[in-house]
Amino acid sequence: MSAPPKLPPPDPYRSPLTGWTRAHWEAVADRLLDALVPYATPGWARYCLPGRASCSGHASDGLEGYARSFLLASFRIAGADGQVDQRLTERYARGLTTGTDRRSGEAWPPIGDRAQPMVEAASIAVALHETRRWIWDRLDSPVQQRVVDWLSGIIGKRTHDNNWRLFQVVCEEFLASVGAGYRQSDIDGGLARIEDWYVGDGWYTDGDGRNFDYYNGWALHLYPLLWARIAGDRAEAARVAVYRARLRRFLLGYQHFFGADGAPVHQGRSLTYRFATVAPVWLGALADATPLPPGRTRRLASGVLRHFTEREVPDERGLLRLGWYEPFLPVTQEYSGPASPYWAAKGFLGLLLPPDHPVWTARELPLPIEESDQYVALPAPGWLLHGTRGDGIVRLLNHGSDHATPGLADDPHYVRFGYSSRTAPQTASHAPAARLDGHLALVAADGTASRRTVIHPLGVSSSRAASWYAARLPGDRTEYRVETTALPHQGLEVRVHRVEAPAGVTVREGGHAIAGTRPPTAETGDGWALVRRADGLVSAVVGLYGWCGGHVAHHTDANAFGPCSAVPYLTSAPHPGGRSIHVTLVALAGNPVQAAELCGVAAAEVMDGAVAVRFTDGTELYV
Repeated sequence: MSAPPKLPPPDPYRSPLTGWTRAHWEAVADRLLDALVPYATPGWARYCLPGRASCSGHASDGLEGYARSFLLASFRIAGADGQVDQRLTERYARGLTTGTDRRSGEAWPPIGDRAQPMVEAASIAVALHETRRWIWDRLDSPVQQRVVDWLSGIIGKRTHDNNWRLFQVVCEEFLASVGAGYRQSDIDGGLARIEDWYVGDGWYTDGDGRNFDYYNGWALHLYPLLWARIAGDRAEAARVAVYRARLRRFLLGYQHFFGADGAPVHQGRSLTYRFATVAPVWLGALADATPLPPGRTRRLASGVLRHFTEREVPDERGLLRLGWYEPFLPVTQEYSGPASPYWAAKGFLGLLLPPDHPVWTARELPLPIEESDQYVALPAPGWLLHGTRGDGIVRLLNHGSDHATPGLADDPHYVRFGYSSRTAPQTASHAPAARLDGHLALVAADGTASRRTVIHPLGVSSSRAASWYAARLPGDRTEYRVETTALPHQGLEVRVHRVEAPAGVTVREGGHAIAGTRPPTAETGDGWALVRRADGLVSAVVGLYGWCGGHVAHHTDANAFGPCSAVPYLTSAPHPGGRSIHVTLVALAGNPVQAAELCGVAAAEVMDGAVAVRFTDGTELYV
């Protein structure tokens, strides 16, 4: 067992909010890189980490360990102007020599159509560019040629039609930069394809459909601007200006995705990349494309890295494991191998900024959520962010992202009504409640529940978000419309559902799942349910109209935030058939709150299909 990273003392003057400085980032980077040494093959071409293999196999997983950690090493080496332990530089130079030698026994798998080595080739290309003076320029000519030959395997290959198009772009641009062969149509075609996915306000969908998640920042913004760094004068100035303007617009909203404790909102796939979520924040400063003042950039990024470090990420051996805090495989995908989490390397992009850059020297500034409650509309992805200063929690009201592609429909990381910086959806397949939290369903007599699949947005503003989905039940070819309007108010959320349903079904709605090391306590009553974690975090649902039963579902090993989880949920009386209205008060609070307070805080009145919700503070909401 290895010792935890030795961190420098906090700097309360320069960093009054996190205490962290550039030295802390370097210390964590060094710890991550040093911890990998025992898992390297003799020629340093693969890093074979413990854990479940990916669908691509062990050879590809070993390449992944090399490539993603090389990306981290490149930021560390270039950011220090080469003034690092020379064994670090030598390890990765040796890995290039061995990995491209077919006789070494450690040769990297070739780059085939839609194959995982495409992804890793992009990390290697970026890393080679950033460390050109210290690694590429010092390689023997035969080794350089072997590297070129291996990378050239990507030329003309078919990629997945999503962010993978950009892996080909950066690889071939690196080949062009060293005078090797490349196909300009691959570069132009990849950059042109992302234009089809741009939906405005700095947001791309990751491929066709409504696939909005962190890939928008750590891939679809990141690689075009890294391409521009590699291309230099070859990059069209007008195109680069567009990318910079889009990133600037994106970061205006993106800064609100992080809680006051540094936790990112837990939504989307590949969440095991964790602090890669701050890559676009650093990129904005690196590309002079950020609306954030330097002190806020560092406060946001350092807050995220400190958040995970304080929760033993990396673990006691210095490794990043598949999971969120503790290892948890249901938060991963079949392409996730033992070294996949090292795409977290992207979160260290800020090390490329020199130590005297304002992001490292300016005094930290607070996040918006640390100054006031936040209501941020993101119409492009169909999201409304609601952050509360009192408890530092960010809630994402989801009325636009569904990732409803073949084989991925009803993915809990996309289709829930709500996500947050303090909770995760139930994701384990063994838990029947995996489709209970954050979802309104029609439940047949046999217990089968409808799924929220394709989400049809109806609009987002700073005060409400709305959408509908078509509910289907087994054996019934009818599609029943479920329309929902969500209205946030001071840490609470009112959901007004207009439901079409056949006679006899039950309508059911779940709140946020909360999880920890011990089972949350539960309280239920007539039309309400509440669960409470030991630290005071509360999730509750209160039926304001159309509900009669309050319940709690407990599960083990179903949630990324801990082994013991619980979901409060409501049920209706048997549906008479036709149309009905259901109004729910959803609460997620980090401050102490009692059931009696929540049950009395609001009342709903329904008349001729119109809904009025009145809070005890005098606020009135109408739908």
